Amino acid sequence: MKTARALLMSAALLSPVVVVAVSATGSDAAAGLTYYVAPTGSDSAAGTQAAPWASIARAQTAAQAGDTVYLRGGTYAYTRANTTCASRTAQVDAITLNKSGSSGNPIRYWAHPGERPVFDFSRMTDDCRIRGFGVSGSYLHLKGLEVVGVPQNNTLNAESWGLRITGSNNTFEQLNIHHIMGTGLFINGGAGNLVLNTDSHDNYDPRSSDGPGENADGFGSHYTPAGLASNVFRGCRAWWNADDGYDLITTYSPVTIEHSWSWRNGYRPGTTTPSGNGAGFKVGGFGADYDARAVKHTVRFSVAFLNKAAGFYSNHHPVANDYLNNTSYANNPDFNMLGIDPGGAAVGRGNLRNNIAYTGTLTSNMTGTTGSNNSWNLGLTLSDAQFQSVSTTGWDAPRQADGSLPVLPHLRLAANSTLIDKGVNVGLPYSGTAPDLGAFESGSTSTPPPTTGRLEAETAPAVCQGTIDSNHGGYSGAGFCNANNATGAYAEFTVNRTAAGTATIGIRFANGASTARPANLIVNGTILQTVSFPPTGAWTAWVTERVTVSLNAGGNTIRLDPTTPAGLPNVDYLEI
Repeated sequence: MKTARALLMSAALLSPVVVVAVSATGSDAAAGLTYYVAPTGSDSAAGTQAAPWASIARAQTAAQAGDTVYLRGGTYAYTRANTTCASRTAQVDAITLNKSGSSGNPIRYWAHPGERPVFDFSRMTDDCRIRGFGVSGSYLHLKGLEVVGVPQNNTLNAESWGLRITGSNNTFEQLNIHHIMGTGLFINGGAGNLVLNTDSHDNYDPRSSDGPGENADGFGSHYTPAGLASNVFRGCRAWWNADDGYDLITTYSPVTIEHSWSWRNGYRPGTTTPSGNGAGFKVGGFGADYDARAVKHTVRFSVAFLNKAAGFYSNHHPVANDYLNNTSYANNPDFNMLGIDPGGAAVGRGNLRNNIAYTGTLTSNMTGTTGSNNSWNLGLTLSDAQFQSVSTTGWDAPRQADGSLPVLPHLRLAANSTLIDKGVNVGLPYSGTAPDLGAFESGSTSTPPPTTGRLEAETAPAVCQGTIDSNHGGYSGAGFCNANNATGAYAEFTVNRTAAGTATIGIRFANGASTARPANLIVNGTILQTVSFPPTGAWTAWVTERVTVSLNAGGNTIRLDPTTPAGLPNVDYLEI
């Protein structure tokens, strides 16, 4: 049975200009209609700037792909969910976003320029699991909202959520999520979502059925099926969350975290009282079990400090994640690469390049990893003088006008640092003769030199949705990509070009099966053609398939995406 949603309206709004806008432009969509919502509005009004609606729910009934809903500043305070609890362990939403936009034309729910709409769920009394925002729609763009106070009202559930996302291809931008009794932003099966310039902090679950603080992460990405588009966290901050800053446990599609910060997680917010696990970046894992469907995740240009446990943690992940150009300071330890092998034994798992670990225990579980040009294996002496500052305060400073992270001197390299130009080219932008170590490149960045020669499938930044094996002879390098036998279990390479144009690429593969293993050749997200990859007679018989592709100036992704459940052939390398 539907229940009336009680909204307690309280806000000081800017004086509205009486203009009924009928179209809007956005950076991510073509022009569409524009609607307005305000705490002092009415759902029986016209939805114009002069006569706004009161709720997102009313706006959703009208909004179509390409439309914009502007949310005026002030507090939208909720006391009840939009459905009743079917049981004390059921899930309910305060706000449900289940209507989708379309590719290139999302439905936008944006803060009105210069204003801050605050969605306060702290007064909700529902006796079950609560989602502040339940987002099952796709192609939506939420921007500039503050989400606060989603409660737990009994002790029978693991957590509540600020936003729980099952939809795909959404953008969550410039959100401020805090004081949630559970995870701030939780992706549950959705794919292709971008979380951009968003903060999640001070989350604590005192009534969790698993124990206080065990499920309050800043960000989580979980349960996305294999073969779907990556979820991406970019320019985000997570701090003083009772459990982990970022948690990627149990997901089968790659996740990328880049240019993001994580600190003081694993404590009750605002204290040093220990609480949950306390990893800065928990990158994968399947509950300490081996899972052959595991895929590689990537963390790059990110910072972790003063977390209760590891700054960067592989969490028993079965395959090697890529850790590129990160800075870890005063964590416990800074990098813990604990993985698991097919027999269930502990082993190091990780590809580490251009990272800095400074103070405290630097690394653990490194046997079995591949690493080069990191601060701990270059024989360099680290001290505070290597950095402009090693301050651990001020990281929560206001963001820049465009929502990007504040520019701080903290943990940036000093002008005379011996860590400058000590990295190795991994296909990412850098300045100077080589990349610097750590998350912050000194000076202006430039496009890496053009890619020529071989790109080995086992070497970062290549991605193999499977394992790197060496049991069939004749391969180049240290191994080959044995992708999972599944539709969509891909191999991907990054290619840099100084100018746009065509290039001939060679894909060296072996197919010991009796039938072809076709795959779509996808360049920068566009399917160019299907490559057959016929049988080669044996898994040790390697041949090269050559195709011509059009590439952009700068970085390009070239993906081999299998079209049948048999998956890819074994892939040795891509050659330019």
